[in-house]
Amino acid sequence: MYFGTHKGLIHYTIGQRKGLGIAHETPLYVVDLDAQNNRLIVGEEEDIFTKILYANDLNFTVDIDKTKPIKVSAKIRYGAIEGAATLYPEENGKVKVEFEEPQRAITRGQSVVFYIGDVLILSLIHISEPTRPLYIS
Repeated sequence: MYFGTHKGLIHYTIGQRKGLGIAHETPLYVVDLDAQNNRLIVGEEEDIFTKILYANDLNFTVDIDKTKPIKVSAKIRYGAIEGAATLYPEENGKVKVEFEEPQRAITRGQSVVFYIGDVLILSLIHISEPTRPLYIS
C-alpha cells in the first residue's frame, strides 16, 4: 500500500512511530528502510517484532564450542532487557539467533551481546539480518 512521500530515509529508524506524517486507522511504525529503492516501509506494531536474527562480525570473549547450538541470554540494545535465546552456528562465520520471545525493532547494523549467566561470551559488531523477513548486510 502506498501512503505518500517521505522526507528522506536518514530521518527514520526501525520501530519509530512518531513523525511519520501518515493518518491511518491504527498506529503505524517504521518496519524497514529500503535505501536501494528509497522506500520507507511501515506496518503495524506486530510487524516490528521478530524472534530470529542473523549476525556476523563475531567477537567471542571466551573459548567455547562454536560448532553446536549455545543457550544464552541476549541483549539487542543498551536499554533492552535480556532475552533467552539460542545461538546456531552458520557457515561463513555467521550465527542464527533464535529468541524464545519476539524482540522489538531488531535493526541491521545494531550491536548485540550474549551472556551465559553473568559472563559475556560474545559481542557482535552488527546484526546482519533480522527476519521480518529482511536481508541485511
